[in-house]
Amino acid sequence: MRFYHLSHTDLDGYGCQFITKKYFNDGFFYNANYGLEIKLSLEIIIEDIKKNLNKDIFLLISDLNLTYEESRRLDETIKELNQNGATIKLLLLDHHGSGKNSAKSFEWYYLDTSRCATKITYDYFKKNYNILENDSLVSILVNAINAVDIWLEHETYNFEYGKVMLRLIGKANEINATLFPNENRNFRLFLLEKALGLAKEENRNIVLDDSIHFFKKEYLSENCEIDTIDNLSSKFLVKTLEGKKEQLSIFYKDHKGLLTYNLGSISIPANAFLKANPDYDFFIDLNKRGTASFRADGNLDVSQVAAKIAGGGGHPNASGCKFKDFEETIIYEEVKDFIQNKLDNLEVRSKN
Repeated sequence: MRFYHLSHTDLDGYGCQFITKKYFNDGFFYNANYGLEIKLSLEIIIEDIKKNLNKDIFLLISDLNLTYEESRRLDETIKELNQNGATIKLLLLDHHGSGKNSAKSFEWYYLDTSRCATKITYDYFKKNYNILENDSLVSILVNAINAVDIWLEHETYNFEYGKVMLRLIGKANEINATLFPNENRNFRLFLLEKALGLAKEENRNIVLDDSIHFFKKEYLSENCEIDTIDNLSSKFLVKTLEGKKEQLSIFYKDHKGLLTYNLGSISIPANAFLKANPDYDFFIDLNKRGTASFRADGNLDVSQVAAKIAGGGGHPNASGCKFKDFEETIIYEEVKDFIQNKLDNLEVRSKN
């Protein structure tokens, strides 16, 4: 079976995937916030499903309430594919009351406002699949997430543990989620696994709170390297960028650059990348609002590029600008096409 799981971008959303990954470790996982991200994520998933219609498919959506129109379109798409020979199981597990109309209209839309989505997912798989070997630990983790997500303060022990996990996942920003969604998700699931290991500790909330920094450093370090978390994060990021640099490369005249999307705070990683990769002359990071940050290492005056491309400016090695015609997306290839076209047009104008 080919398993797809789209979930939310908070503790409850990742908690759902923490459960399903124990059943479908080789599945395909995605995360989205509401609105455009759900729409684009589902389009990506459906396109991949269409390439694998010869396999049994299970599409799970969790901790996301779809509007009636979103649900209707998805329902029609899945029914059409199944009528043409596919075998697709569609299931949505959610607890947000705003999904009430969709839940009434579509049998695959399961809604229960009395439990968080992680607990709904855990209960579903425990009932319909096998019980996990470490179920006693997992149930503690699930109940803690449930307590904090639906705010059961009277469950003090679970609630306090859940509060620490809320911060554990909510502030796990060392790996960019937009540019490296799989790496970011794996990082968060690693942290939840570490929290699971403390589930039976006395004062587990305090033990977890004391351990967060070290768990992050453990994941980000290589060969147990001893360094600050800022330096470890920067090194991890540079290594990740180097592993994908061909995919992220852009060009301006005879200069090669690297383009990231929504990375933010690029000074340290951009300069580290340029020094480690002398064949690259510039580095651009574009955010979802169309604001671009440029960095260079002496081989290209990016203040001139920023000025010509969008009326920006700054210093020769550190500049910025804003593209008023940029439209937010979660698809990196669209961002790359946008920037490369701008650079190509700039080169054509300079030749003329």
